[in-house]
Amino acid sequence: MSKQKAPRRVADNEALSVGTQIRGSAQKLNLVAALIRGRKAEDAMNILAFSKKGMAVDARKVLASAIANAENNHNLDVDSLVVAEASVGKSITMKRFHTRGRGKSTRILKPFSRLRIVVRQVEEA
Repeated sequence: MSKQKAPRRVADNEALSVGTQIRGSAQKLNLVAALIRGRKAEDAMNILAFSKKGMAVDARKVLASAIANAENNHNLDVDSLVVAEASVGKSITMKRFHTRGRGKSTRILKPFSRLRIVVRQVEEA
């Protein structure tokens, strides 16, 4: 007796990729994710490749993983993929301390973010 297979979290014409620990705040990552929401996968890759924002590098890796999942795991057509969803959330926050004058210290927060990208195959009319 083995346990049952987990149900898919997305539809049959979709593929998913999640970046769980991306170094940087969720607010900065959401600015980059807003650039690619609703665009064709190829256009989104070009936008992220030539973006000046630092978070675009990690977002591009997650998008490339979602495209590879669609092609290799779900047999979807890469040319008809659209970024259906690009959602950002908070992950862990590292706490560090910085020494200050007169024997005091200040807390430094180093946030991490999560990026969830869903690509969908769209039939062109």
